[in-house]
Amino acid sequence: MMMKNKHTIFSLVVISIAIFFTYCNEKQADLSEFKPDDEYVSALLMERAQKDSSMQFEPHSPFNRDSKVKFSPLKYFEPTTEFIFRSKLFFYETQDTVDVYGTKGELRRVIKLGYVKLNYKDVEHRINVYKAFSRNGAIYYSLWFTDKSTGEETYGVGRYLDFELNEDTEHVYTIDFNKAYNPYCAYSSAFTCPIPREEDYIDTRILAGEKNFH
Repeated sequence: MMMKNKHTIFSLVVISIAIFFTYCNEKQADLSEFKPDDEYVSALLMERAQKDSSMQFEPHSPFNRDSKVKFSPLKYFEPTTEFIFRSKLFFYETQDTVDVYGTKGELRRVIKLGYVKLNYKDVEHRINVYKAFSRNGAIYYSLWFTDKSTGEETYGVGRYLDFELNEDTEHVYTIDFNKAYNPYCAYSSAFTCPIPREEDYIDTRILAGEKNFH
């Protein structure tokens, strides 16, 4: 009887440990806010300074390809921890090819790959991740979105976040809206850019990343 009780207790311990680690893994996949440190903020500000330099001096920048627009430093919200999230990529069972229109009316075909979850103030938001193709056929992944700040503090068409796909399907991504940026059409009407679809609206004010230029 004593041996049987020992086996029972051992089994319960093993089950408890398994439940604990399962819980921890689920929590890791949940959208818990990521806390950057001073080093992160310094690196972010350096990235912004480097982008200003590129916009001002690189020949491919909209300010150098369109003589009608004058360069001035890009405008940003202050770095914040409020709009940094963690999420797995949830792949769609059927990855549909969908129509996305540019600001000059041209049609673009992209693949709706999956979505990430953003848990903000106890409300879950979902934003699509798109697989798209550049003019030379290179594959890239992006999040395109609008929110309650669009057309006021931020660019009226919407903003973008680059997305680097990880081969590990269980990978937990950092979704950092401090790095949200404007497409080139925000600076010059000579350029066209994809317009975020209606379903890519986030029903809150994302006060992070790049502000409206004009």
